[in-house]
Amino acid sequence: MKSALSTAPQDKRRAAPNLTAPQGSRTARSLVQAALLNRAAKPMLFVACLLPLAWLVYAAAANQLGANPAEALIRRLGDWTLRGLWLTLAITPLRELAGLPALVRFRRMLGVFTFSYASLHLLAYGWLDMGLDFNDIAKDIAKRPFILMGFTAWLLMAPLAATSFNKAIKALGAKRWQALHKTVYAISVIALMHFIWMRAGKHNFAEPAVYGVILAALLGWRLWKRASAKRG
Repeated sequence: MKSALSTAPQDKRRAAPNLTAPQGSRTARSLVQAALLNRAAKPMLFVACLLPLAWLVYAAAANQLGANPAEALIRRLGDWTLRGLWLTLAITPLRELAGLPALVRFRRMLGVFTFSYASLHLLAYGWLDMGLDFNDIAKDIAKRPFILMGFTAWLLMAPLAATSFNKAIKALGAKRWQALHKTVYAISVIALMHFIWMRAGKHNFAEPAVYGVILAALLGWRLWKRASAKRG
């Protein structure tokens, strides 16, 4: 994978037809590929990425976030950050396993939205939980490890979002750009640690375990591909 939070210059290659696959399967794949390449696909994804935020704004305005709306808003923004990060990481495996190279077109948008939700998550914590008191925020980051993990993940995501455009790729050079964006793997692990540590206070590990299994599969697939390439 060239990047997960962002995307390298658009992959112009198209997967070679799989002559051993049934004709129906090849036809279905071609239809999905054509839909992904459609001009309307990106605007539709943009709207889809905004829907969770729109719902949270509505729920907050309509007092539908429960007894502690501030905590609910902070946590749900964090949930959507993790989901966006995992979806972005899933682009490369899905592209290769399903034979749909056009999926790479959406990696950059998913990555930028992930950082946006992470920033809103941090803002909601700083504003609703800490009253934008920066001294208290700094003390809280130093005192509570799970807050430190979350803040570290956000700091590492910021350069990836800032370089998620073609001019940045040219300015940095492809190799340095790719090396920078590979930090998304470390970011995903740190983000998961933040989530696990946060739930540890209530001894609720069911949901973090699901996220952990998915991340293990996404990173394990990449390790398997790298090992296969070395053997090949």
